[in-house]
Amino acid sequence: MSKTVYDYMNWAGIEAIVYGEETAPRDVMGPRLTPDGVLIQGFFPGAKSAAVAVGNKKYQMELEDEAGYYGVLIPGRRIPEYEFQIQTSDKERSFKDAYGFGGILTEEDETAFLCGVYYEGYKKLGAHPMVMNGVSGTHFAVWAPNAIRVSVVGDFNDWDGRVLPMHKMPRSGIFQLFVPGVKVGDAYRYEIKAKGDVLLQKADPYGNRAVAAPEWNSVVADVSDFEWNDGKWMKDRKKYDDRRQPVSIYETSLGKWNNKKELVSFLKEEGYTHVELHPVMEFLEDEADGYPTSAYFALSTRYGEPKEFAAFVDQLHQEGIGVILDWSPAQFPRYEGGLEKFDGTVLYEVKDPGMAVHPMWGTMLYNYDSPMVKDFLISGACFWLEVFHADGLRMDDVDAMLYLDYGRKDGWTPNMYGSNENLHAIEFLKHLNSIVKKRNPGALLIAQEDGLWPELTDCVENDHIGFDYKWSGGWTRDFLFYLSVDPVLRKNYHDQLTLSTLYAYSEHYVLTLGSRDVGTLGEFMDKLPGDEKQKLAQVRAAYSYMMVHPGCKMMAPQGDMPEGLAKCIQALNALYKNSPALYKLDDDYDGFEWIQLMKYEENVITFLRKTEKPEETLLVICNFAAIPYENYQVGVPFAGKYKEVFNSDAAEFGGEGVVNARVKAAKAEEWDEREYSIKVKLPALGVSIYSCVPGKAPAKRVIASKTAKTTKKVTTSKAAKTTKKVTTSKAAKTTKKATNTK
Repeated sequence: MSKTVYDYMNWAGIEAIVYGEETAPRDVMGPRLTPDGVLIQGFFPGAKSAAVAVGNKKYQMELEDEAGYYGVLIPGRRIPEYEFQIQTSDKERSFKDAYGFGGILTEEDETAFLCGVYYEGYKKLGAHPMVMNGVSGTHFAVWAPNAIRVSVVGDFNDWDGRVLPMHKMPRSGIFQLFVPGVKVGDAYRYEIKAKGDVLLQKADPYGNRAVAAPEWNSVVADVSDFEWNDGKWMKDRKKYDDRRQPVSIYETSLGKWNNKKELVSFLKEEGYTHVELHPVMEFLEDEADGYPTSAYFALSTRYGEPKEFAAFVDQLHQEGIGVILDWSPAQFPRYEGGLEKFDGTVLYEVKDPGMAVHPMWGTMLYNYDSPMVKDFLISGACFWLEVFHADGLRMDDVDAMLYLDYGRKDGWTPNMYGSNENLHAIEFLKHLNSIVKKRNPGALLIAQEDGLWPELTDCVENDHIGFDYKWSGGWTRDFLFYLSVDPVLRKNYHDQLTLSTLYAYSEHYVLTLGSRDVGTLGEFMDKLPGDEKQKLAQVRAAYSYMMVHPGCKMMAPQGDMPEGLAKCIQALNALYKNSPALYKLDDDYDGFEWIQLMKYEENVITFLRKTEKPEETLLVICNFAAIPYENYQVGVPFAGKYKEVFNSDAAEFGGEGVVNARVKAAKAEEWDEREYSIKVKLPALGVSIYSCVPGKAPAKRVIASKTAKTTKKVTTSKAAKTTKKVTTSKAAKTTKKATNTK
């Protein structure tokens, strides 16, 4: 051992390296200038020999500690480019010194992270392939503030946690290290030495790729190398912020389609404005269809490479179709390599063990009181919206976030005011929604919340939570219950059909008849009474009623549905997008008006959808009875012509063809408390929609009612008698006068 080398070495730090307890390994092992040359060190457990190669020159390293710690002084007054050459019993390896490079996270990054405003954490935390100082490699960064030591392990270091300990940023507890030679496709994990001398192996919370379960390794990926062609879509997308645009969403999972091209063709043909995908982030169990998410920044390997997914989104945008992703900021799964006790302590999860576990799913709930956890989640939302150009997020299980007693009969801890609101979650959601909307104009934020949280979709500026839309679970449950009842008995449950209009404007809703609500088409039909033809008629009527009811739309009929149903949905989407009355005043009481809501004996409801322009009015008649009606009289809003523009019973849709081919001119005959009316044919279990063109008022007819007829009869009789009396009297007087004259 050279005394000169020995004297320059930090032996306390070296001992910490050898025992796996050093949090600043760059300070100990980084190359440095000395009066006698350049000191280069390395820890290579199991090595037979070690050398430093500088160009064509090779300097043999001395074994300074028998655990495998080597050092050498090489001549020079500046640190040269060099690499290690390590000989083990079975192979020789050459690689650059990881401790000769700095980290990419700055003090400003660290401050933002600690304050909970590090919205672009996905750009530096995790694994990022890059070139540093002319050398290719991967920069790793992970938050583990209570760890004694964190190392990155993989094939590149024989999965040996002693070899590449990471450098800790002392204020935040972020560990970072650039590892030369590590490339895209390399698997890795973090080995964490926790208190009590416990060794943990964890997947990367910010990792951009993951090996499928059960292996759960993270994988180095490059998610920034895609050339987008959707500039026009991204620019125009901000129009959705006014919530006065048609939004017709198709809900599906990528796993249900043979390929993404097939799905793009289907969405385009059917005319949807958006597609909502079940979680595309990595998940553990195939049967779970994406729930819960195990890797928040990684596209699941089940759905191809990141480039392929980006190309899929790009293609949809060029077809004018937006992409909404299911996203789960409420919970995370419990597994060995997951977030639970990530650094050996409670970190991502709720601190109170009695409140940390989701009472229904057995998953872990996030600690929204932690600024760093908020960074993780908000950065995750921004990642999918900004890296993959997603157009919205449907947030799952929001009620489990908002209510401390959600799913708990007892054993829950109230907030500081003694009530059940999760104050930290409320502030987190406000923060998340405001930042996402500010950074991503036009992105849609949808809450799946089955509680009664007030004004969930009002803005943060009004001290509300700031979602754009909420799933209308109440409408779905009531409507499906109504449809499940035999038509003969539906009159007893008529309010299940009409109740939703009382609260339709209390929130901005997405009406859902998706796979979670009705299952497959076969499962949907199983919920309905009647024979197969009647069941299909009711499916068409259900989608039709949803399309004309206030609220955005979401459905999920599979791609292999009957041709007639596919044509029906095409027609509905086309009508929806081309009819301002169905979306312009969707959040305004003035956009809806009942014509008749109380004909429960007939199972019929009639209403108008409107804008400020009378000529854009639509008349809607829904018949949920199993019998058709001939010459069914309906009050209409004004004089003019009424043309049937859609009928769910059309023969081309697989129906009986009970339609109204001719334009109906309004008659001046009072009905439904309206001055004018028309008579139409109503199909059984069908919905018909009419355009309304105002016209010149026709001559008024006497009201055809029993009272009117009686009044007319009485009036005529009295008039006749009066006339007769007057006539007789005049005639008598005239006769008398004539006689007297004679």
